[in-house]
Amino acid sequence: MPLICVCSPKGGVGKTTLVANLAYCLARGGSKVLAIDFDVQNALRLHFGVPLTDGRGYVANATESADWSQSVMSAGGNLFVLPYGDATPQQQADFDARMTSDSHFLSRGLGTLLNYPGLIVLADFPPGPGAALSAVSRMADMHLVTFLADTASLTLLPRVENGALFGGADISGSDIRYVLNQTNNRRRISREVADVMARRLDHRLIGSIHYDESVVEANASQQAVFDFSPASAAAFDIELLSKKVTSLLGITVGDGAVHHSPGATGF
Repeated sequence: MPLICVCSPKGGVGKTTLVANLAYCLARGGSKVLAIDFDVQNALRLHFGVPLTDGRGYVANATESADWSQSVMSAGGNLFVLPYGDATPQQQADFDARMTSDSHFLSRGLGTLLNYPGLIVLADFPPGPGAALSAVSRMADMHLVTFLADTASLTLLPRVENGALFGGADISGSDIRYVLNQTNNRRRISREVADVMARRLDHRLIGSIHYDESVVEANASQQAVFDFSPASAAAFDIELLSKKVTSLLGITVGDGAVHHSPGATGF
């Protein structure tokens, strides 16, 4: 059961959209995929066709329920989503407090899911450090840190490299990789920042996703970019990213099962 944290030190980088489309891509490849939303904005579900008026999720009852799998929704085929759901400010505060104070809170709530054979878990977080990211990071096989090709991302990169984003959690067992989202070769600053990032991060940069209006339009229609515009540049880039992720984590699909080799090495 590979667990992948998709995070960023700042908002507005298209992280949640990336989680959704990466989940779709992995599921299309034959893997069973669960996308978990740890962001109070509760936006991840919208990418999987869950109506805006549907407030179901796991957080409201998380401190009372020993098994959060009851809130999992099917998004068709091999794809599932666990929405944050509607929660009061007090429920949100209680959830974060338990994340911080109880080291077994997360493993109990997600135990059934994390032990499901062959399931790939993608976890989406609010921008910046937080209780959920710190707690989940200790269990993660990989972190995909998402940036834009802009100057703000360059200034925040050291905070990721020194571990500040993860709130002091021990992430020595996790493979930290980087993705540049919405790169635009027509803009000089985007090209220059992308070049600097590529030189500085080297093999740690495993994805560069072009800015593509098809992604925005797919979001508006609650579709994956692969269904909305399969020939788009972004669809190609995300598919390439998914292949790199599966290679790095040693994930293979065969005989109806997904196999994971935690010690696998990548490029």
